[in-house]
Amino acid sequence: MPVPAPRPAEPPAALPDGGLTLLVIEDDPGGSLSGPDMAAMTGAAGKPVRIRTARNLTEAARLLTDDVQCILLDLALPTADCPTGAAPGERTLTPSGTATAAPPDELDTLRRVLRLAPHHAVLALTAEADAERAAEAVRVGAQDYLFRDELDGRVLSRAIRYAVERKRADFAQRQLTETRLRAQENARLERGLLPHPLLAGSDLRFAARYRPGRSRALLGGDFYDTVRTPDGTVHAMIGDVCGHGPDEAALGVSLRIAWRALTLAGLCGDELLDTLQQVLEHERADAEIFATLCTVDIAPDGRSAALCLAGHPAPLLVAPGRAPALLPQDDGGPALGLLADARWPYREVELGDAWSLMMYTDGLIEGKVGAGTRRLGQEGMIELITRQVKEGLRGEELLEAAVAEVRALNGEELTDDLAVLLLERG
Repeated sequence: MPVPAPRPAEPPAALPDGGLTLLVIEDDPGGSLSGPDMAAMTGAAGKPVRIRTARNLTEAARLLTDDVQCILLDLALPTADCPTGAAPGERTLTPSGTATAAPPDELDTLRRVLRLAPHHAVLALTAEADAERAAEAVRVGAQDYLFRDELDGRVLSRAIRYAVERKRADFAQRQLTETRLRAQENARLERGLLPHPLLAGSDLRFAARYRPGRSRALLGGDFYDTVRTPDGTVHAMIGDVCGHGPDEAALGVSLRIAWRALTLAGLCGDELLDTLQQVLEHERADAEIFATLCTVDIAPDGRSAALCLAGHPAPLLVAPGRAPALLPQDDGGPALGLLADARWPYREVELGDAWSLMMYTDGLIEGKVGAGTRRLGQEGMIELITRQVKEGLRGEELLEAAVAEVRALNGEELTDDLAVLLLERG
């Protein structure tokens, strides 16, 4: 008999009235659970125990609906076929050449039930003379075993309750362990893939926030980095690969690493961006993929910077005595990957003695505001940041509050990747 497909990986549902449903698998429907004592069985808090009976695994698969919490399996149920891979009656050769029958596995049916219902509590039913096999059933995966001669409603009710609770506890512990392992793996990946700013010797303060749009993803297509070169210039970059899949995330990491290597090697201007465009063209999964980019090269004295935009939103400058405003964005170049002979002009901008410069991807400004279709946009972002700066927020606190408010205004989790980088002086 073929083994039915396993049930979905989720715990059984609780019944609305708090009762339990027991699926009994035995070839004698009027056997172990007959009699008035069994009919009066109750679960926790006096709630009823509903009983379904299957004579074989085929019937069990049909009766194993979402409201079943526990399975009682008669270990004496005939084994359908040989678990070792040998057909019934097949004979194998010993080393001496003697033909012998393949040994039966007494717990084969139990193993099949565990595969059929991996998230259900399973009780093994056997004769008292088979205590050794009953103990082995627990080692294989059953929650407990019961002796047929001692079975009554009270004993079975208690065994069902305990088995269901143990299974739920095991399921919760397994989920907790998986979550912890996933978090540890993500932390290791994050340390390896997200950048560590190289700002040794600089008086600038750095902060960043990153949120991938894909559910459970570690990285999206957004990327950023900051390094200080030996001449004292601080180079900051933020970019966005179009799309939201793993290919786009991998491309973003490639572009970020390439930018850092080229910057530390001394490349700048069109030479740097043209090389980055070549990297994108060689690494992208599709010829339609492109990436926007914003770079800022802050002079060693910290009072001015060179700005370059490749199809990317302009940074926001916040300085004492001035209203927060976007840096000039009307003379940028195209996104990387769109034009073969593109040029990307640099523009000198004055920063002043004390300032905060916020670079961001469009995930920060394309979230909705309220239940309608209106987007936050750059104007809404400026108003939001202006208010939070007036409240005294700076650095990490400012970015944390900004991202939290953007998510709250959207009314649900943001679907686009989001990266925000903040550099401060004074």
